[in-house]
Amino acid sequence: MEHTFVMVKPDGVRRGLVGEVIGRLERKGLILERMRLLTIDADLAGRHYGEHRAKPFFGELVAFITSGPVVAMEWSGPKAVAIVRTLMGPTNPADAPPGTLRGDFGTIITENIVHGSDSPESAARELGLFFD
Repeated sequence: MEHTFVMVKPDGVRRGLVGEVIGRLERKGLILERMRLLTIDADLAGRHYGEHRAKPFFGELVAFITSGPVVAMEWSGPKAVAIVRTLMGPTNPADAPPGTLRGDFGTIITENIVHGSDSPESAARELGLFFD
């Protein structure tokens, strides 16, 4: 059983897409383990996006993720990380095929509805940030 971190970002919460995200993950067979609604502060945002700190878009990432409430979740299932990544689609909604969350609901790369861990290691790190 693998665990992964999924977050519905402020744009997804604002647009009422939390239920859509949860429903798609449940229908795929993943199990919702934990969930919380919160507004991320700058400190947590900086730790979450730490690998991007030196990049020119870091400030924009932090500003967006702190702009409103998010829904942080832990999901489990066989190959949970890969399954969530497939359901989300590519980061840029313009490249995401129909049927994926970003393809169906994303608008621009900086507001792409949902975040999901890209490896079991990053899942463990992100789950620790949001739930421990």
